[in-house]
Amino acid sequence: MTATHHPFTAGVHAGYAPEGPLRPLTAPVHHSAAFAFASHAEAAAKFALKAPGFTYSRTGNPTVAILEQRIAALEGGSSAVATASGQAAVALALLALLQGPRHLVASARLYGGTVDLLTDSFNDFGVTVTFVEPTDADAWRAAIRPDTAAFVLESVTNPQVQVVELEPIAAVAHAAGIPVVVDNTLATPFAYRPLQHGADVVVHSLTKGLGGHGAALGGAVVAGSFDFSDPQRWPQIAAPRDRYRGDSLLSRYGEHAYAMLVRSKFLHDLGPALPAGSAATLLQGIETLHVRAGHVAASVVALADALEGHPAVARVHHVSRPDHPQHALAAQDYPRGTGCILGVELADAALVAPVVDALQLIALAANIGDARTLVAHPASMTHCRLSEAQLASAGISQALLRLSVGLEDPSDLLADLRQALDAAWLGSGARLESGARPGSSAAPASQLASQPAPASQPAPA
Repeated sequence: MTATHHPFTAGVHAGYAPEGPLRPLTAPVHHSAAFAFASHAEAAAKFALKAPGFTYSRTGNPTVAILEQRIAALEGGSSAVATASGQAAVALALLALLQGPRHLVASARLYGGTVDLLTDSFNDFGVTVTFVEPTDADAWRAAIRPDTAAFVLESVTNPQVQVVELEPIAAVAHAAGIPVVVDNTLATPFAYRPLQHGADVVVHSLTKGLGGHGAALGGAVVAGSFDFSDPQRWPQIAAPRDRYRGDSLLSRYGEHAYAMLVRSKFLHDLGPALPAGSAATLLQGIETLHVRAGHVAASVVALADALEGHPAVARVHHVSRPDHPQHALAAQDYPRGTGCILGVELADAALVAPVVDALQLIALAANIGDARTLVAHPASMTHCRLSEAQLASAGISQALLRLSVGLEDPSDLLADLRQALDAAWLGSGARLESGARPGSSAAPASQLASQPAPASQPAPA
C-alpha cells in the first residue's frame, strides 16, 4: 500500500498486509487488554513513549491501529486516533486544542450532541462559544477573539444537507493562527476530503457512513499538518513537559505531535478506547465504502426528486435540488454527493407523527449511515435539547423529518414514503388544492427501479 494508490484501494488495504505463518487476509482481532514485554527495558521504553509498540489497549491495540492507519490514508492525514464513539472524537480533538485559550467559533448548524458538548459540558469548564452562520466567511472573521482556540464546523450539515466553501473559512482561520476542525461524518472521504480544502483536523463518527451497518460505535480524530511550533500558543505540544520527561511532543513526534497529544494525554487519561472487536467490524464496513456510498448517493437524489411534488411535503432539503442555496457549490466540490441524509419538511408539524407511525419499511431510529433506511424527527430526538432560538438558528423546524437513506432499492423506499405521506395527508383532512391527489405529482415508484447510479468518478487528488 503506497501513497500513490487510489483512496478506494486504501479503504481495502491500508494499515495491514498478511503476515505470520497463516497469513490471514482479514486483519486479526486482538482481544487483549495488555501486551507482554520481552524485558524490563522494553517495558520501560514503551511506557515512556520512547519506543513504539503496544502496552495496554486503552491507548493502543493492533487491530485498532490498522483502523487508524486506514482512516488516515482515506482522509490523506498524517495520523489518526480511534475513539469509542464519534462524540468522544469531537471532545478529544477539541480538548487537545484548548491549551489556554478557552473560546471556540462554531457553526450554528452542528449535530445536537456537539452543541450539548460545547454549550453545556465545555461551558462547565469555562469554555465559551460563538456560533456563526457557516457559509459566511465574514461572520467567522468577526467572531475571532484573542483567546479563540479553533473553528468548528461540519462539511455537510445534519439534517439540512448544507455544505460550505471551506477554503475561505480556512484562510480566515489561518491568518489568525487558528486551526480548523471539520466533522466529515456525513460526507465521508468518499465524497469529500476536508484536509485538501484547508482543514487541519478531521473528526468522524465511524458509527455512521464509514462503518455503514449500524453494528458498532466508533470515532476517529485525523490530524493534518497545522503548525503547532509556537510554545507560547501550544505549550502542550511545543513546550517541554514533565509528562514526557522534559521533552516536547513536537521534538519527539514532529508532524504526529498533535495526534500523540490526543492519544497519550486525553485518550489515556479519560479512557474512551475503541474495543478491538468494534475496530474489526468497522474495518469490514470501510472496505465497501465506495460501493455503498455510490448506491446511497443515487438513491438520495432519486428520492429527493420524487418527494418534492407531494402535497404533504413543503420542501425537500438537499443540495441536488436546483433551488438549494449551495446547489452550484455542491456540484463543484461534492461531485459524488453529500452522503445519506435527506431533509423532508412536511406541510405542517401535525403531520409528523402520522407520517412516521405509518411507515412500514423505514424504521424510526436516531442513527444515520446504516444499511437500513431510518427516519428521525430532529426537533424531538437528536436536537431535542436545543432551545427554540437554537433550533431556528440551525434551520430545524418542528415539521422537519430526517431520512438516512440505506441500501434498499429506492423504489421500495419511495413506495413506503408515499403510502405514509398519502395516509397522513388524507387523515389530516387537508383540502387538496387544484384538484391534486396525494402523490399524484411525484414520479411513480416504478420509475426509480430503472434509474442508473451515477457513473463512477476519479477520487479527489
